[in-house]
Amino acid sequence: MKRALVAVLLLLGACATAPDRPPVATVPQVDLARYAGTWFEIARLPNSFQDGPRGCTHTTATYTPRPDGKVGVLNRCLDDAGAPRLAEGEAYVVEGSGNAKLRVSFFWPFYGDYWVIGLDPGYRWAVVGAPGRDYLWILSRRPVLPPGEYAEAVGIAAAQGFPVTRLRPTPQEAPP
Repeated sequence: MKRALVAVLLLLGACATAPDRPPVATVPQVDLARYAGTWFEIARLPNSFQDGPRGCTHTTATYTPRPDGKVGVLNRCLDDAGAPRLAEGEAYVVEGSGNAKLRVSFFWPFYGDYWVIGLDPGYRWAVVGAPGRDYLWILSRRPVLPPGEYAEAVGIAAAQGFPVTRLRPTPQEAPP
């Protein structure tokens, strides 16, 4: 019993003295009008709501500016049996973030962080994460992201300390 207690205390002490990572940084500015529309999920960190019992492939997210200043969010995917799954929500911009930090809710009053940490200048792809580095998505305007652009997006996330070795590719239909 004493050995277990000592081991736990040593482990906690090691955690307390571990160097802090710098906070996750977002892009300076996001033009929400250009960001609006449909994005294909290219890869993601595993998470319970997409990788649960029904799974999720062929995932897209559509963002729509609303008259009240919020953003409508519609996530679509196919479950493991090929049946469509939809999740509708809303997001609001965190003040002072240059539109790069949003708070998204699919079940009021619960909100999650949606931070744009990488964005192609032409809005062809985006890297979205959360400040705890537990959520990460690589998105593209097309179902396939060229390898060089994918590597650039992954590099942005890796540079910010995201566990990119855990990224899972998201199956998408081939482009027309």
